[in-house]
Amino acid sequence: MQIIEVISEHQPIGLSDIARRTGGSKATVLRTLTTLRDMRWVEQSDTRDATWSLSFHAYAVTARAGLGVDLRDIAIGPMNGLQLDTRETVHLCVPDSNCLVVIERLDTPHVLRAFLALGTPIPLHASATGLAFLGASTDDFVEGVLKGPLEKTSGQTATAPESVWKLVREARERGYSINEEGLSDGITSVGAAIMNSTGAPVGCVSISGPSSRIVSSKYEEYGTAVVRTANEISGLMRGRR
Repeated sequence: MQIIEVISEHQPIGLSDIARRTGGSKATVLRTLTTLRDMRWVEQSDTRDATWSLSFHAYAVTARAGLGVDLRDIAIGPMNGLQLDTRETVHLCVPDSNCLVVIERLDTPHVLRAFLALGTPIPLHASATGLAFLGASTDDFVEGVLKGPLEKTSGQTATAPESVWKLVREARERGYSINEEGLSDGITSVGAAIMNSTGAPVGCVSISGPSSRIVSSKYEEYGTAVVRTANEISGLMRGRR
């Protein structure tokens, strides 16, 4: 599993690099890679460097499993509506350990836009989706996240626990989060949490775009829209279950 995770993050990647990142010997890693290749989970390039990547089989297995894909299927309609209303990029994220992962993105027609590739891990403290997720979580969960390392991903990232707590409390008060260039320089986002039937967050949806377009005068309009979308997705998900 460590090898699969390393390949997914760094593909295409060579044997020596995989061994270094997993702490295993080349011989052991090669035996595992050979088994994974025989099971169609990974594939090796025909190039001289003979790098390894995940196969389409691995993606297919992932696509058939878990809440994330089910949530994506449910969310795509409301997300389309949000994208048409705001004409900005819309992201859907789900939790994975102490971060979120992008599982769907609807792009803006504008040339200048926010972009996060599908599968990108998103830090909870540095993103609109992450702050919305923390705002909908328990205090104990937030405290646990803030005890870990808080990476600085842009010039404006809040990394002091008290600063992140302030953003979380503001998100709770207004019902949506605002992230001004905390994840990427020049990009502002507005996010809201998707809740299950027990009142726990299971994902987040956000609007993202250049800070020159998503200005403070639009925060309330976009915040209302993203909350409405998150609530619609929450309702549809509870109905599906």
